[in-house]
Amino acid sequence: ILHGHPDLPLLSKDGDIIIGGIFSFHSTPLYTNLTFQDMPESITCKDTNIKEFLFAQTMIFATEEINNRTDLLPGLSLGYKIYDDCRYIPLAVRAAMALVNQPEEGTTSNVTCSKRSSVHAMIGTSQSSTTRGVASSTGPLNIPLVSYYATCACLSNKKEFPTFFRTIPSDYYQSRALAQLVKHFGWTWIGAIRTDSDYGNIGMATFLQTVQQEGVCVEYSEAIVRASQREKVLRLVDIIKTSSSKVIVAFATFADLEFLVQELLVQKVFGLQWIGSEGWISNEYLAIPENYKVLGGSLNPSDSSSNTILNEFLRTTTGCMSSAVGNSAYGNSCSSSENTRKISIQYTDVPELRITSNVYKAIYAFAHSLHNMYACQESDGIFPNQSCANKNRTDPWQLLHYMKKVNFTTKYGEKVYFDENGDPVARYDLINWQLSKESTIKFVTVGLYDASLPDGQQFLMNNVSIVWAGDHKKVPRSVCSESCSVGTRKAIQKGRPACCFDCIPCAEGEISNVTDSIECMKCPLEHTPNNRRDTCILKDIEFLSFGEIMGVLLVVFSLLGACITIAIALVFFLHRETPIVKANNSELSFLLLFSLTLCFLCSLTFIGQPTDWSCMLRHTAFGITFVLCISCVLGKTIVVLMAFRATLPGSNMMKWFGPTQQRLSVFSLTLIQMLICTLWLILSPPFPNKNMVHYKDKIIMECDLGSTAVFYGVLGYIGFLSSMCFVLSFLARKLPDNFNEAKYITFSMLIFCAVWITFIPAYISSPGKYTVAVEIFAILASSFGLLFSIFIPKCYIILLKPERNTKKFLMGKI
Repeated sequence: ILHGHPDLPLLSKDGDIIIGGIFSFHSTPLYTNLTFQDMPESITCKDTNIKEFLFAQTMIFATEEINNRTDLLPGLSLGYKIYDDCRYIPLAVRAAMALVNQPEEGTTSNVTCSKRSSVHAMIGTSQSSTTRGVASSTGPLNIPLVSYYATCACLSNKKEFPTFFRTIPSDYYQSRALAQLVKHFGWTWIGAIRTDSDYGNIGMATFLQTVQQEGVCVEYSEAIVRASQREKVLRLVDIIKTSSSKVIVAFATFADLEFLVQELLVQKVFGLQWIGSEGWISNEYLAIPENYKVLGGSLNPSDSSSNTILNEFLRTTTGCMSSAVGNSAYGNSCSSSENTRKISIQYTDVPELRITSNVYKAIYAFAHSLHNMYACQESDGIFPNQSCANKNRTDPWQLLHYMKKVNFTTKYGEKVYFDENGDPVARYDLINWQLSKESTIKFVTVGLYDASLPDGQQFLMNNVSIVWAGDHKKVPRSVCSESCSVGTRKAIQKGRPACCFDCIPCAEGEISNVTDSIECMKCPLEHTPNNRRDTCILKDIEFLSFGEIMGVLLVVFSLLGACITIAIALVFFLHRETPIVKANNSELSFLLLFSLTLCFLCSLTFIGQPTDWSCMLRHTAFGITFVLCISCVLGKTIVVLMAFRATLPGSNMMKWFGPTQQRLSVFSLTLIQMLICTLWLILSPPFPNKNMVHYKDKIIMECDLGSTAVFYGVLGYIGFLSSMCFVLSFLARKLPDNFNEAKYITFSMLIFCAVWITFIPAYISSPGKYTVAVEIFAILASSFGLLFSIFIPKCYIILLKPERNTKKFLMGKI
């Protein structure tokens, strides 16, 4: 237990320039009960902290080294006054006030502050909370304060702490380094625990903000409160046990984490990957084999600084050096009889050596700033009118200006300067806990993080194997949901973080070609997804082609119908002088055969890939040839009726419907259809169209009608003529004659009308190329119906029953 006056330094030395130091030689203050009746006793401290003594000795060593140099501050000597803050904010602030206005020994502490500061700069402290207290107190006095260990990002606020500097990177950079580390190894589902202090709360807040911007989700974020009841620690252990994340980021101090690790050991919570901050992962008391079961394989970005200074310090203070951290060129290695473990803990613990280097750099930053200030030449200064500082009266505020601009390189090759926030360039070694063959824990450097490098290039990994939690050789996976493969998209689970999602296949017509896609992309209209739904491929184009079976069959039937029609026409021509050919106007018969030939052939225009010309030709040719055909049939029907009417006494009707009138009627009726088709082609002609609505996976090449109304007008006109023909032939079916053509016309019209009535619903409901096939079938069926019903009976008589091909037989006299 340390007893002494808190206003007097523990270590001191006079000099021209005095530097104050505040270290935590003890870690626990002893409080006294306040009775409010007597003056309170001075606070005493316990639990000696050997590491802080090492830091103080480094300050003394650096001061003596500078005093012995002739190139740095020649003619001036540095002194120091070192206090103990016991890791207690009131004691730290009291030590700072004592340094500012040092009372003489033997005086009371209530002396009025009436003179300028007795120190020109201060170094300290080792905790962010105590450093904030000291910086807040000395800031208004413009006294530079450099910390070697306080990492809280809050201290970078120049409005609140204008005189603060540090030689250790801010937690802001450590938090970002931790976030980049998590991203580097592909962990998207983590747990987070922190110390309930400025160090833990602010550092974790920066980490969470950064890591969530990288798309990482935090399953839980809890604080460790060492002074709380054990139930709260058990609650935290239960959260860790029941969580699904396999990675824990701990922004905590050694003392707080040790309390949690002990409970995790009791409950055998092993196999988790720990990512730690400098506050605990480099602590030698925590790095013991027992704790390796919980913390084995831990990773940490640890301040990267030169360790060479320690060897020189050890050689100066102990006469030997540790072979574990140095080179034999600096001195002899400490023998085994000197209690290697003790030296390792107190002096040569590698992570702590970085802190001694930070102390060393802080003292040299003061020295170089003072040197630059005293080396100032008039008209080249940094003060108003380019003046220099008063060399006979050095004030802290003058040194503060030069501290902001100091830039030097240590003799060990390390560059030192401060940014606008008083922070150094952030460089971290990536430390991995590994168990040696001797069952001791080694801190192995496996990589480097340099914040000055561009994003994505800040981690530089060494060719050193990393030992992961549970001594595994592979990087552990820690995800809430496995990645969604291509062809699927992520759907966030309701009420859970964004990293917890279900993988849903892309909808019809959509793809995703990257893993973990948030949404699927629609394929262009002429494309469709492949089976995996990760690529858009061209849709199959469908049309009734000449090469497929159905197309071939329709072509065969079309040509067959045309050939049969031509054959019948040839038979009629060879027997054109016979009574059965002459009956009912042979000229109309030949014209009807010609129109039927065109009807058969026009069906061929419906086969093949639609083009502008084929689309216009197929529908207009169909409409005109069928009207020509029906007009001929209608003419023949009228001839039959007129012929029997003309046999009545006194009737002269045939003169009103002779051959000339028959030709004129056929021409007139056909001309009407031609006019309709011409109007159709002028106003809104049929055109080829890619139908991508009916099928999702293929394109139907079809002829768009252009004007549906005109198309149905063409069909309606054909239907009107057919109905008219059917009615007239039906009326003439019972007229006396051995060969009454009206009966065959009636039957042919019955077939024709039946085909086209059934065609309409079949045409509307048939998909794709089958629509065209139905239309061709209707054309062929109606054409064959007319051909066979009207001409086959005549061919039968001409070729097989020539004895009936006489005028007497046809007149019914035989």
